[in-house]
Amino acid sequence: MSVEPSAAASLQTVAVTAGRPVAVPDAPLSEPIMMASTYVAGGAREYGRLSNPTWEAFETAVGMLEGGRALAYSSGLAAVASLLDLVPLGGRVVAPRGAYNGLCNQIADLQARGRLEGVWVEPTDTEAWVSAVEDADLVWLESPTNPLLEVIDLPTVIAAAREAQAYVAVDNTFATPLRQRPLELGADVVVHSVTKYLSGHSDVVMGVLVTADPEIGDVLKVRRDLLGAIPGPFETWLATRGLRTLGVRLDRAEANAQELAQRLSGHPGVTRVRYPGWGAMVSIEIDGGATAADQVCASTRVWVPATSLGGVESTLERRRRWNAEPAFVPESLVRLSVGIEDIADLWSDLAEALGTLG
Repeated sequence: MSVEPSAAASLQTVAVTAGRPVAVPDAPLSEPIMMASTYVAGGAREYGRLSNPTWEAFETAVGMLEGGRALAYSSGLAAVASLLDLVPLGGRVVAPRGAYNGLCNQIADLQARGRLEGVWVEPTDTEAWVSAVEDADLVWLESPTNPLLEVIDLPTVIAAAREAQAYVAVDNTFATPLRQRPLELGADVVVHSVTKYLSGHSDVVMGVLVTADPEIGDVLKVRRDLLGAIPGPFETWLATRGLRTLGVRLDRAEANAQELAQRLSGHPGVTRVRYPGWGAMVSIEIDGGATAADQVCASTRVWVPATSLGGVESTLERRRRWNAEPAFVPESLVRLSVGIEDIADLWSDLAEALGTLG
């Protein structure tokens, strides 16, 4: 049995308190790691692929943050695959152009094998979305998008998709439930790469789905049991520990990102700053193309050149260094995952790297 905070509790309090053991004498404050593949017969657990109390603590907390039922997965892409697996043969999936390339690659693979049809929509073209969702089986939304940080009109598009009786999934990895809660807007399921902000320390690979409808949650649970796309207990325990500080981490990183976006917008070495005004991700385009962008990434000392995002440390990378990144992403685009370091150090380091361009 785990703790569920009062309905009046703020989301920051929920992140700290939800899913903890009941506070009785000598009880631990955090759910212990249950390293078990097999349980004594006669109870509800039976086998380690079906249930683990360490997962359940994490799922309780994330479910309460998003306002639904959470299921943890071995990775974000495993969670994505579980949802796409529910699309009927020949079904139509509508998704934003420029979404996370792991999603795009999965849809492209399934389309090439005749499994489904993928339809791509410009993220900010709301009229195009309203038209595209009419014949969709699944509408996949990501806002802000990765790495161009374009914002979709979620209320309007979700309403149109629901009117068309399409299933709606929203990747909420960048925003987190502290900045937007898609289930409240009418989405059917929320997706997170737990690897990023929820765990927040660059030491976990995990995913999670959160569903509004209990029946859909049951279907996904059966599919997870069958496919075995489960997280390890230790990784899940780390993710739960990271989740406890989501509020303070995101507040600090977002404040840093807002200040950096403002300063970068006036820098002569930067031709464009992409920042939606909230969150901790900033993308910039460097004057001088790919060569100059690579030079900036190689010249920092506080910022770490690395992929992924959402950790306490600040990282940066030129996204087109990956062959899978689409051609419409500018060669000079550098994605910044802003961490919680002192803003003066972050700015000094980045400004010095930009200064090497001459």
